[in-house]
Order: sequence, then structure tokens, then C-alpha cells
Amino acid sequence: MNKEEVDKFIEKISTELKLRDCSKRTIESYTFFIKPFLESVENPETASLDNVKIFLAGLIDKYSNKSRALAVSSLRFFFKRIIDRPDIFVKLEVPKKEKKLPVVLSVSEVKALIEAATHEKSQLIIKTLYSSGLRVSELIKLTPRDLNFEENSGWVRKGKGGKDRIFKIAETLANQLKKYLAKNPKNKYLFSQDRQMSARNVQKIIKKTAEKAGIQKKVTPHTMRHSFATHLLENGENLMVIQQLLGHENLETTRIYTHISQDQLNKVKNPLDRL
Repeated sequence: MNKEEVDKFIEKISTELKLRDCSKRTIESYTFFIKPFLESVENPETASLDNVKIFLAGLIDKYSNKSRALAVSSLRFFFKRIIDRPDIFVKLEVPKKEKKLPVVLSVSEVKALIEAATHEKSQLIIKTLYSSGLRVSELIKLTPRDLNFEENSGWVRKGKGGKDRIFKIAETLANQLKKYLAKNPKNKYLFSQDRQMSARNVQKIIKKTAEKAGIQKKVTPHTMRHSFATHLLENGENLMVIQQLLGHENLETTRIYTHISQDQLNKVKNPLDRL
């Protein structure tokens, strides 16, 4: 297809996704994979299943299993909702997800990470991620009005799946955030004035601070979310409560933390030692 034809389809796809209240990130992800597919065929309305499979096969050496699953989901949406080709979308199978356990910091590593942050804003970002279990996309959207310092809680507005949910923050952190906002009264967002911080900026803060703290693990903003959930579980918190705090739609998603609780593993008494 030529550029003009491709652009028309991309515009149509973007409009359809917007009408479904999909996030900007979802729209960008879907069009990222659909656009090169459209460029690889003469006409998607007459393209064969083999054309689609050849395109997807070309992604194997370039992208992870997770990214290729997104590519399949994108094309399934295109062939189902945009051009109505059930002969193709029903036969496209999403690759099985790789079952990798997430990286989790120990309590002492979290403490070291916080202490390694020399700037107040950086330290508060790390503390907020760990205290709330927020995704980085949710953190950067937070506004001062989303926080309730009287109840040490806050609201995620239109989180993943377009859902609102409440989250809790530590009492000590609530006091620190209150003082921080008093010094920055013009902040439209919790950690920035006029525009949202970029997720990339938060990732850089976490990465550099982890290196400074001497933590050998790969630490990302999502690592703080995993650590938050795991440490709650180790402290005996109910799994369904953790599910609600994380905003997981399915409890099975939350169950992964039952497999990575190092503290619980350390408490297991080996049967040989009982002899």
C-alpha cells in the first residue's frame, strides 16, 4: 500500500480505538505494529492468512514474546473491527506468555535505594511508588487533588482498563508530600508544574539511584510495585486486598506474588532438619 492509503487506515484505527476509550499508549502500540503490516501488503482486504503469518514470523528475531503477542492482538483488532475479516482474525493465535518471575527488592534494598536518593523530589518519587504500588503511568498523572492527606490515601483516575481505584500511602510519606506541595504550590501534577513528567524520566531516576545504592538487580519503577505487593504478602496481608490495591482485574495475576515471597521461603523448615 502507498503512504496515503496507509495513513487513512491508521486514522480509522485511531478513531475506533478512541471511541473505545483506549489510552494514547494503547493506540500508539496498536498502530506501531499495524502500520508496517499495511505497508507490506497491496490490499489488506484481499490479503491472505499466509501474508499475515509471514509478517508475524518476521518479528520473531526482533521482538520479545510479549511484544509479538501485542502485534497479534493489534492485527486481530484490525481484521475484526476495521475490515471484518473473520477468516483471518479467528485463526490468529496469541503466543503463550513467558512465565518469568518479576524482580523484587528486599526490604533492606528498598531502604538503601531511598537513602541513595539525594534530591527530595527523587526520594519522594521512589517512596510514593513503593508506598502505593502505583504503575509509573499512574504516578505521573497524579495531581495534588487526587490525594487525601486526612486518610493517607489517593485516587488513581482512569488507570489501566480505564478504571478508578483508591490507593494507600504511608503516614510519614503523606506528611512529607504535604510539605513538598506547600513549597511547590503551582504544581498542576504531584511532581511537576505544567506538564506530566515522562515515564522515561522516572525510569532514569530509579536506575541511577539503584546504581548509586550498589544494587545489582535490574531496578525499574515496576520493581517498586512488585516489591510493594510481595512485602505486603510477607506481612500477612490478604491476597484479595493486594489485588484491589494493585488494580488487578483477575486474582490470578496477583497470585504470582505467592511464588516470589522470599521471606516465606526462608521460614520453611526443611523436612531433613526435622529428622
